[in-house]
Amino acid sequence: MSIGTGVVLFVIGAILAFAVNVEVEWANLDLIGYILMGAGAVVFIIGLILLAKRRRTDVVTRTATDPAAGEQVSRRSTRTDDPGTL
Repeated sequence: MSIGTGVVLFVIGAILAFAVNVEVEWANLDLIGYILMGAGAVVFIIGLILLAKRRRTDVVTRTATDPAAGEQVSRRSTRTDDPGTL
């Protein structure tokens, strides 16, 4: 969602900065457009970083000796932070 929000902010800012030629007394629309473009780029980059972190996978392998039987027990657990899997 943050990637889409970043793109929307960037597009709205570009429209205000380059396509709208309206003068208002209380605001400089070019400056507001540039600020929105910068905010959109920052939100887009943060969204990419969060997406890359979310796709990490941790694999843990543990080996222990059962004291009662004297045999080795291996346990492997896999953790995926992918929201599409349960």
